[in-house]
Amino acid sequence: MNQRILIVIPAYNEEKNLENLVQSIRALNNPNINFIIINDCSSDNTAFVCKELDIPVINLPCNLGIGGAVQTGYKYAYENGFDIAIQVDGDGQHNPSYISELIKPLINEEADLVIGSRYIEKVGFQSTFLRRVGINYFSKLLLTLTGQLITDPTSGFRACNRKVIELFSKRYPVDYPEPESIMYLKRKAYRIVEIPVVMEHRASGTSSITAFKSVYYMIKVSIAIMIDKLRKELV
Repeated sequence: MNQRILIVIPAYNEEKNLENLVQSIRALNNPNINFIIINDCSSDNTAFVCKELDIPVINLPCNLGIGGAVQTGYKYAYENGFDIAIQVDGDGQHNPSYISELIKPLINEEADLVIGSRYIEKVGFQSTFLRRVGINYFSKLLLTLTGQLITDPTSGFRACNRKVIELFSKRYPVDYPEPESIMYLKRKAYRIVEIPVVMEHRASGTSSITAFKSVYYMIKVSIAIMIDKLRKELV
């Protein structure tokens, strides 16, 4: 395998989680795999930790939110010629040991985007009740609009090929971006598959998505998905 692979790790206030995550990635001992932290203007010591541990990092000058941080990673991947980009959350929920399975459908040219789903085998951390309600809702909404069942549409553990890297580098949703990006890819006839993964509890810190924000995002993203369904063509 000669393809160049980049792991994109969006991070906001993840000073206590990055060291273990980076150790897990380095333990893969794969010379084709590179990684970069996208520090989304954290107010804690995330930037300092990256510097102390010699972790490759892009320090954003202002907080862009998860969509802007992830898109920064895709822009970096595209401009630096990477063949595969993998999203891995900075909170420790995504186990890098699944990366070889995650990229296999891409290498075999069986998919353009591969999603790590916790709801195929339903093992490990299944998220909070309220978030499971939202995930199930988006799963059914996308099934209705695209005809494909995505069991874990909010999963941020994903890998994509060069074509999708280019697409996402030009356009990527802002808030709670994963479900909308699935609609975007399906409208443009890209191939999406899921593989089973086991996710972990957040190792340290708290999620920025509160109960109030969850409801707000469900409404906002639902509207965005339905508008995208009606679009003829964008970038």
